[in-house]
Amino acid sequence: MASLTYELTLAGLAVGSAAALTGIGLIVTYRATGVLNLAHGAVAMICAYVLRQLVVVWGWPLPLGALVTLLVVAPGIGLVLDRGVFRPLALLGSNPAQTLVASIGVFVLLVGGAALLWGVGARDDAPVLLGDDPWAQLAAVVALACLVTAVTRWTRFGRELRAVVDNRPLAVLSGVDADRVAAAGWAFGSFTAGLTGVLLAPYVRLDPYGMPLLVIEVIAVAVIARMRSLPVAIVAAVAIGVAQAQMTRLHPEGWAGPLVQALGANLFVVALLVAALVLPGVGGKGRDALPPPPPTPPVPTLLWPAIGVLFLLPLGFAGSDLHTAVQVPALAMILLSLVVVAGRGGQIALGQAAYAGLGALFTALLATAGVPALLALGLAVPMVALAGLVTAWPAIRRHGLALALATLATGVAVSRFVLTQPYATAGLSLGRPAGFSDDRAFYALELVLLAGCLALVAALRRGRTGRALAALRDHEPGAEAAGVPVPALKLLAFVLGAALAALGGGLLGMGLRAFDPEAYDPVRGLLWFAAVLVLGADSLLTPLVGAALLVTLDAGPQAGTAAALIGLLATQSGRLPPLTTLLLPKATEPAGGRARRHRPSAADGAEPPAGRPAPLSTPRTGDAGGNARPAEGRTHPHRPAPGRAPASAPAPELRADDLTLTYPGGITALSHVTLALTPARITALVGPNGAGKSTLFDCLAGTLRPRHHQGLITLGGADITSRPAHARTRLGIARTFQRLAVFPSLSVEENVRLGADRGRVRGDPAAVERSLRLVGLAGPVRHRAAADLPTGTLRRVELARALAGQPHTLLLDEPAAGLDAAETAALARILAALAADGLTVLVVEHDPDLVAGVAHTVYTMEGGRILS
Repeated sequence: MASLTYELTLAGLAVGSAAALTGIGLIVTYRATGVLNLAHGAVAMICAYVLRQLVVVWGWPLPLGALVTLLVVAPGIGLVLDRGVFRPLALLGSNPAQTLVASIGVFVLLVGGAALLWGVGARDDAPVLLGDDPWAQLAAVVALACLVTAVTRWTRFGRELRAVVDNRPLAVLSGVDADRVAAAGWAFGSFTAGLTGVLLAPYVRLDPYGMPLLVIEVIAVAVIARMRSLPVAIVAAVAIGVAQAQMTRLHPEGWAGPLVQALGANLFVVALLVAALVLPGVGGKGRDALPPPPPTPPVPTLLWPAIGVLFLLPLGFAGSDLHTAVQVPALAMILLSLVVVAGRGGQIALGQAAYAGLGALFTALLATAGVPALLALGLAVPMVALAGLVTAWPAIRRHGLALALATLATGVAVSRFVLTQPYATAGLSLGRPAGFSDDRAFYALELVLLAGCLALVAALRRGRTGRALAALRDHEPGAEAAGVPVPALKLLAFVLGAALAALGGGLLGMGLRAFDPEAYDPVRGLLWFAAVLVLGADSLLTPLVGAALLVTLDAGPQAGTAAALIGLLATQSGRLPPLTTLLLPKATEPAGGRARRHRPSAADGAEPPAGRPAPLSTPRTGDAGGNARPAEGRTHPHRPAPGRAPASAPAPELRADDLTLTYPGGITALSHVTLALTPARITALVGPNGAGKSTLFDCLAGTLRPRHHQGLITLGGADITSRPAHARTRLGIARTFQRLAVFPSLSVEENVRLGADRGRVRGDPAAVERSLRLVGLAGPVRHRAAADLPTGTLRRVELARALAGQPHTLLLDEPAAGLDAAETAALARILAALAADGLTVLVVEHDPDLVAGVAHTVYTMEGGRILS
């Protein structure tokens, strides 16, 4: 027994050492470049193939082949990736999500290239580099980690690396060559990937798909280490590797046996899933989401009949054998699910292949149990939608890179524990529905279902839900502040995406007349995601063009052609427009349309409103606002009194009582802050940077709801401390942002209409028009895309959106930032009119002239306290 334990420990050390190498490479690359390199496993696979080619095929000595592979080929790949893919993206200012998409493109490109060069069959003759002694492998890993630690702590390069990691722009200004640091990071990361590949190749299946996915699984150790700590990554890798090896000795009876065996073979998958869903996420909220897609012209109405004719051609000219054609509509539905989740919802979803596979599996299970095939498919779709709800619920709290890892981990876990396990798939049969057994009839059925799915998604893109999804994609905090229930909307997108993927997956299995787990491999999911991003994530043409392209290329004589082409295009996605735009005519817009990028003229209705705006309800006639109590701040008796409130019930008072907030690490942002906003008055909050103004503001708005705090936030005496931002918007608290939070893919009017859809008062048809007139945007500029407008106009768009929901309390975070003198004066007039109409207004502002001109009460903050 002791001998068995020792032998299994040695086997676990071998796997853990390779996993630790992966963690070291990922962490160094991430710290030097900010890129989460999902292509790490593909680089490992390429290097393993290169070493085998040099030693086994060409007969080179193993030491020479290893030196060339590890010291020339592997670092060379990293340098090529740096210069050809990621450095141009850095120069363009791409965010981490865009670089993640590029790394997925590199992954797909290398997988496709390997399939083209070496075929898709598995190789079992890879040379053994360090022998069978796992202690030697572990010693090499520890030595490498010590070397990296020594270099980063005690050398000039290490100081430069830490400077680039802390603040790249400041490091560049200090004379650090950030490009050289990034290139070194890529070279070293690729070296560790190559070493991982050549160490793993003798013990695992060496093929273009198996090894890259295996290395993706061990990303778990880097996530556990928070992409920072090399010792934590090494300990986690060795611990998981040894535990995985020890689990192979367990052989329970009954239903638990297959599950324990699956766990023993895939413990790194479990670790990745837990790390992605439970540990603090990699990246940051709002800074690493998919950017809004570039504006694209609408699909001409006459183009859809032409597309329909093209899809009907196989029925007339392809004979009775449509084995290839029947795969196109099914795959188009799977790609359409990505259009919903990634294109319209802006979420990085890398696990759609799992939902497609579950759709095929559930259909096959029900059909095998005797349920008619068409009914089985109809039942499988809501079952997978429910599974999508269960899996998406913990994932939607993630953002950007963390969400990508969570969805990828979910997809890999479903594949490893369900789709490829005999206990779930043994004895399955999957045929076609009665009456649709021949290819022509089945293809016609698919076309009908595809048309229905396209119509459903087209309807989803319009109206209130469509505007809310676009807002979620464009600026999630802004959407939440506009009243959009972000979690519920994310769930809607994921559940609908899972249902569409399940329908497509079930039809794909029926078309092939079998359940094939390899058709829903997670690597294919990455290929599908890359294809949708390349072709245009928010276009209904994308699933049609993408499915036809992928199926046609895969049906060719060279396996891997589709992956190589899509991967190559995905690596350049940050510099290329969506390819579906090439199929559309150039947009022809009116004079006020999207094509004009100069400053809007007065004829557009975009100039700041001159004079005093008309009041929203009642004019200013007297001093009904009352004077501020001395304890509440500094008052200005010389200022004109605010107008009386409307005849309706007075606005409830928004208060913060004894609010204290301390961040982890002991930093106190707010200390016993008490603040009351008086209705029908403008209250200003001033103070130096770091005084706590924005923190207090975000707490009042609900954007910041810290777990560890004390004190209360009340509205009209009711405790709203735990209410999220969208719920406070519906209670009548509207806000704007210091950094503009408009939705560039929507027009000016659509931005404002979103506020009317989700505000305190909904269903008032005149609310949008009143808000546009108040801020001077009622002219032709209302139809222009917000992406094309200058800062001053966008400030008014954001203000109009906040007002369209008819709030009683308005919170403005530096509303004059970026405005010129005329625009600031117009803003002051608008604020005075709003207060005269009974609105409660809080302004956080650095412009002393604006504060002096409009505020009735001024609070000064410093060090998290209100001084006066």
